[in-house]
Amino acid sequence: MVLLLLLKAMKDQVPPLHQHMPPCVRLSHLFIWAIATARNALVILFAGLIAYSFQVMGSQPFLLTGKTAEGLPPFRLPPFSVVTPNGTVSFNQMVQDMGAGLAVVPLMALLESITIAKTFASQNSYHIDSNQELLAIGLTNLLGSFVSSYPVTGSFGRTALNAQAGVCTPAGGLVTGVLVILSLVYLTPFFYYIPKAALAAVIITAVAPLFDAKILWTIWRVKRMDLVPLSVTFLLCFWEVQYGILAGMLVSGILLLYHMARPQIQVSKGPVLILRPISGLHFPAVEALRETIYSQALSASPPCGTILDCTHVSNIDYTVVTGFGELLEEFQNHGTSLVFAKLQAPVLSDLLSADLKGFQHFSTLEEAEKYLSEE
Repeated sequence: MVLLLLLKAMKDQVPPLHQHMPPCVRLSHLFIWAIATARNALVILFAGLIAYSFQVMGSQPFLLTGKTAEGLPPFRLPPFSVVTPNGTVSFNQMVQDMGAGLAVVPLMALLESITIAKTFASQNSYHIDSNQELLAIGLTNLLGSFVSSYPVTGSFGRTALNAQAGVCTPAGGLVTGVLVILSLVYLTPFFYYIPKAALAAVIITAVAPLFDAKILWTIWRVKRMDLVPLSVTFLLCFWEVQYGILAGMLVSGILLLYHMARPQIQVSKGPVLILRPISGLHFPAVEALRETIYSQALSASPPCGTILDCTHVSNIDYTVVTGFGELLEEFQNHGTSLVFAKLQAPVLSDLLSADLKGFQHFSTLEEAEKYLSEE
C-alpha cells in the first residue's frame, strides 16, 4: 500500500510535458508517467513474484488467490433446470428458492450502479442519464446470462481503479473487457500466486480517496437531519452491504413521509384567517391540515371565516380532495365559510371535478376577503 501511495504521489508531482524539452527529458517523463499509471499492475506483478519465490522455497507466508477457472465460458441458453445428485431442480423451484432475493438483488444492483455513476459524475463534472444506465445494465445482464455471467452491476473498487488509471471514456470498458478475455485464456495459472493482501491494498488505495470527511461537517451545517440516513447506512454496511442500503432507503423514506405529513403552513390572522401551505398537499398531510384549521378557525369563538391560499400547492390527490369536502361541511355546520384562493389550474380542475358542496374559489386574496366580509 505504501508503494502504491508513493507511485501515486510521484504521478501527481510529474510536471507537464512541453515540446521544447530535450528528448532525453521527454523520454524519462514518459517512463515515469507509464510506471506511475500502471502502478496497480506493477505492484500485483511484484507481489506475485515474491509469493512465487516463497512457494518455490517451500514456505508461504501469504494468503494466495488460489486456482482460478480457466478459459472462456461456453455461449449457450441459460439453463432452466439443474440436474443434481438428488434429482432435477425445475425453474419454478429455483425461483422459489431465491425468494425475496429475486427482487432484492436487481434492486441493489441498480441502486449501486446509479450511486457509483452519480458519485464519479459529480467529481468529474459530467451528467448521468439514469434511464440510459438502467437500460445498459438490463441489456448487459440479459446478454451475460448466455455466458453464465454473474449479475452485472457497478463496483466502487473497479470504477475507482479505472479513474486512478486515467480512464476518461467508455472505451476503457472495451480495453478492460479485452484484457479480461485474454487473461482468462492465457494468464489464469499465474493468478494462483497473487497475494490477497496485494489485491486488498490496490482496492483500498483506489477507494479511500472517495471518502470525503469534509462532507460530514457540511451536512452538519446545512441539514443535520441528513446525517441520520447516512449514519444508518454506513454503520449497517459493516454488517451486510444490502442491509445498509435497504436501511438507508427506509430511513430516507420515513423522513420524506414525515415532511409530507407535517407540511409547513403559514398563518395570517386578521379580519379573516389566511392559511398558506408552502408545499404540495398529499394524503399524509390531510390530518395536519385539518388540525391546523380546527385549532386556528373552528375552535375560536365565534368561528372565523378562513381563506386557504393555495399559491404553492401544485398537486393534490383524492384523499386531499375528500378532506377538503369534509372541511367544507364542518365550516357550514359552524355557520362560517372556507374559501380557496389562487388555485393553480391542475388543482382547480381536480376540485371542480369532485363537485364539492360549498366550494368557492377566487383568483386573488382581495376578492376572497371581500366575499367573507360581505357574508
